[in-house]
Amino acid sequence: MSITALDLVAAAKKTISICDIETVKSDHSNHLVLDVREPDEYAAGCLPGAINIPRGVLEFKIGAHPAFQDSQDAKIFVYCLTGGRSALATEALNKLGYTHACSMEGGFTLWKENGLQVDIP
Repeated sequence: MSITALDLVAAAKKTISICDIETVKSDHSNHLVLDVREPDEYAAGCLPGAINIPRGVLEFKIGAHPAFQDSQDAKIFVYCLTGGRSALATEALNKLGYTHACSMEGGFTLWKENGLQVDIP
């Protein structure tokens, strides 16, 4: 029996912290904001103050990024387009010792649909 990507996302969501856009909107200045979308997605618009490290290279690059060095206790809001990649990324961050990472439910799509601020990096 094989599993799908959606199965992996569902399993990850059972083990991680998930936050809503209202929490991110009201508290993002006290957290690092991590965008795990691809660079072209990020370049088209992102959450204010977001740092882009694509999901595909996250485990390899997170420790070398200045904002995340020696910050495994940092509070991190993680988002992607709709919430799948951010769930998998949050699970990976937890395994790497970033225990205060939270996946933003609904992702960038829901953020934009609610008319919240979008920055162009």
